[in-house]
Amino acid sequence: MTRWLLSVCVASLALISSSWAADGRRSERMEWTIDGVKREADVFPVASQSNELAPLVFAFHGHGGNMRNAARSFRIHELWPEAIVVYMQGLNTPGKLTDPEGKKPGWQPAQGDQGDRDLKFFDAVLATLKEKFKVDSKRIYSTGHSNGGGFTYLLWSERFDVFAAVAPSAAAGHLGMKPLKPKPVMHIAGENDQLVKFQWQQLMMTRLKALNGCDEATDWEKVCKLYPSKTGTPVVTFIHSGGHQYPSEAPELIVKFFKQHHQ
Repeated sequence: MTRWLLSVCVASLALISSSWAADGRRSERMEWTIDGVKREADVFPVASQSNELAPLVFAFHGHGGNMRNAARSFRIHELWPEAIVVYMQGLNTPGKLTDPEGKKPGWQPAQGDQGDRDLKFFDAVLATLKEKFKVDSKRIYSTGHSNGGGFTYLLWSERFDVFAAVAPSAAAGHLGMKPLKPKPVMHIAGENDQLVKFQWQQLMMTRLKALNGCDEATDWEKVCKLYPSKTGTPVVTFIHSGGHQYPSEAPELIVKFFKQHHQ
């Protein structure tokens, strides 16, 4: 991972602002310069100072979204105050399904796209947070919706060793990705998703269950199904009746899932 920071990109960090979250936690707006381009993220430290190592959660907005709306939608920092939570901001990026001219912010869909600028950004953010906070390297997680869910799949592929578990929503892995290795995963899908077709996501979930060596499903929470795995890499599916939207029940379930897994 450090190969990006030491030889490929020039990265610098500045704390540019802070704000108060709805639950009283003070966020820190941080800014990096990656290969001459300014990048930013909202970072929520743990609710109270402690000598204990803290879990770290990355949460990625969808195409056309932003880090502020992601914080309001995902609410991971509110539901898990003991965790460090970071909402990174994407750059204008050509979309695979919408916005082909790249007028809205998003994330690279595959390795090598846009000079791997988002993978470099992730590496820089992770390195900074490990230096600044007491991060538990065995409890690092990623979630995201739509294009942000696709980027979570890409991180799983390209940065496998970093994560204890992942939770993509309304997404499917890019065909050009490196083969995934078994990892605990929660996938959220809408049966009436007309953008990332539900049948594409069904195929993805079938592949995940085969990859992780899963057994027959059992009930987990609400509409979720748990597919246990003898190797400790279960798959949880949250299939709702809606479309491409992010379901309001998802954040609480994602936090519960993440809390159950560590490396």
